[in-house]
Amino acid sequence: MFARRWSVALGCLALGALGAMFVSQPLAGQPAEAPAPVPVPAAPLPGREWQSLAPVVKRVLPGVVCIEGKGRPKRAAGEDTDPGFGSGVIIDPNGVVLTNNHVVADLETVEVTLHDGRKFTSADIRRDPKTDLALVKLDTKDLPFLEFGDSDAMEVGDRVLAVGAPFGLTGSVTSGIVSAKSRNNLKLNTFENFIQTDAALNPGNSGGPLVSLDGKVIGLTAAIKTRTGGFQGVGLAVSSNLAKRVAGDLLKNGVVKRSYVGIAVRDLDDATAKKAGAKPGAGVVVTKVGDDSPAAKAGVQVGDVITKVNGVAVKDARDLIRISTALPVGETVDVHLWRDGKFYVGKVKVEEEQRALKPEPPAGAGANVSATDAGLVITDLSDDQIRLRKLPKDVKGVVISGVAKNSLAEKAGLQRGQIVLRVDKTPTPTALAFDQALRAATADKGAVLQVMKANGDVDFVLLKLK
Repeated sequence: MFARRWSVALGCLALGALGAMFVSQPLAGQPAEAPAPVPVPAAPLPGREWQSLAPVVKRVLPGVVCIEGKGRPKRAAGEDTDPGFGSGVIIDPNGVVLTNNHVVADLETVEVTLHDGRKFTSADIRRDPKTDLALVKLDTKDLPFLEFGDSDAMEVGDRVLAVGAPFGLTGSVTSGIVSAKSRNNLKLNTFENFIQTDAALNPGNSGGPLVSLDGKVIGLTAAIKTRTGGFQGVGLAVSSNLAKRVAGDLLKNGVVKRSYVGIAVRDLDDATAKKAGAKPGAGVVVTKVGDDSPAAKAGVQVGDVITKVNGVAVKDARDLIRISTALPVGETVDVHLWRDGKFYVGKVKVEEEQRALKPEPPAGAGANVSATDAGLVITDLSDDQIRLRKLPKDVKGVVISGVAKNSLAEKAGLQRGQIVLRVDKTPTPTALAFDQALRAATADKGAVLQVMKANGDVDFVLLKLK
């Protein structure tokens, strides 16, 4: 029994020793220890054209200019007397510069500085206030220029560059994307087709190009919707397709020749639609028909609902303006009308808008409508109000302290507590300056007020003066 136990024990010891020897030796054909992990090969880096926008900038900068006003007619006391300042883009090698009308408004002469430092003075300024576009013609040739791109072909999300002279810093470039297209009804211009971008824009950028990554102009930077007046806001550029058409007319004729139908309209609200037996939002209501106008000759009447023009559906008043101004002069087009529960088709022969050929009224020939006449009580903006409202210290404006019922101001949507910063681009740091600027506005066009709301947003309000 004892001998058997010893034999079993010795056998187990032998097996254990043999197992230890076996484990301590590496398996044949295997490494002695685990291999180091092999990294996944990195994707090849893209070329410089994707890492940097410098190649595009180099192509674009020579075609961008800085514009400074060198003369201005005398204006009423209290109005802004600073010279115009902004940017522009050369669109033709024979000295054709496109910019915003508000950059050169009221200027007799401008000085244009090229990227290479050359300076040219010009008094040949051609304006189209209805789109806020203007041309400056320089007496020179063989200039570097930029081509127009197709703004309609751009897509939301496409990368763009804004080039100009913000705060006088020439040759500045910012980048962003197309944030939205076909922005209109912003009440900035009579005819609107804006591209929205998040590229930083500042005062002085106006008139500079918004370019695609192939270096073509797809917009002309024109405005900023902002709380502070700086780039912390939404940038807007006039679309290149609109700018190209207007620039062509200005270069060829000196003015923009538009078609004329001879009606005034307003949007079709629910109440009017019900009364007329029409579908809400399916047209516009005719509120006025000009004497001996193409519309009058075709039998269009006040109260008619226009649903289509030349086969294109009309949704609102802005739609009608856009469609009708693009109609071919001299041709007869179909205007679909809804009247007394029935459809009619008016045959309208389009004429040329003669009013477009008339010069703009001189500065100071305003409607002489005071703040009181418009139903407004205006007071200066005090330091205490700036502090209590937590406004930027450099805000300059006046406070709307009261709005009369059923007044022009109330109809425009102005409210007590709002701050008016400008009237028709004229700064209004005092109640006196506001009243003088308002009196200088014309009755036909009304006055565009730059207003800061209670939440800090800055917007534009059209105050009709009749």
